[in-house]
Amino acid sequence: MRKLSMLVVPGLVAMSLAATPVLSSAYAAGSDEPSSPPKSDSSSKKGKKKSSSVNDPKFLAAYRTAYTTIYDNHDYTGAIGQLKSLKRDDVADVANLIGYSYRKLGDYQSSKVYYELALKDDPNHVRTWQYYGLWQLEQGNREQAQYHLGKIASLAGTDSSEYRSLAAALDKPTGATLVY
Repeated sequence: MRKLSMLVVPGLVAMSLAATPVLSSAYAAGSDEPSSPPKSDSSSKKGKKKSSSVNDPKFLAAYRTAYTTIYDNHDYTGAIGQLKSLKRDDVADVANLIGYSYRKLGDYQSSKVYYELALKDDPNHVRTWQYYGLWQLEQGNREQAQYHLGKIASLAGTDSSEYRSLAAALDKPTGATLVY
């Protein structure tokens, strides 16, 4: 019996680790269409070691709840509280969603702080470049938004949903109401 447990336990641990999704690839902020599946936000995640809480099932469940609160329920205030309770504002995916929520609430200063925190954690976080580019556009900073578009192109290509979203927003005339 002891020999069997020595074989089974390591196998179960290995299977659970393999099955546990990485935050940025499985639960990253999806496109602005909540029905589309989340996809990786960053090309720099390989080789970048995050705290173990990112792989913690409780953390992932709480992150998914906040994600749903944002994209399905459009409850940005509630999501900010949920995300801040994770106490991981230093993780790009978390900081980006907090920034997104503040932007949707019209708190542009707080939004900027969190977008910059996300980019500090992961300078190649494509979704943050997209959302921060939209922030720039909403602030009337078309040149900065164009810079963000170029950054997305270099990281994810011009066929990425992030690129297409920001490019479409840039194609609208200045002062037009943006819907995204």
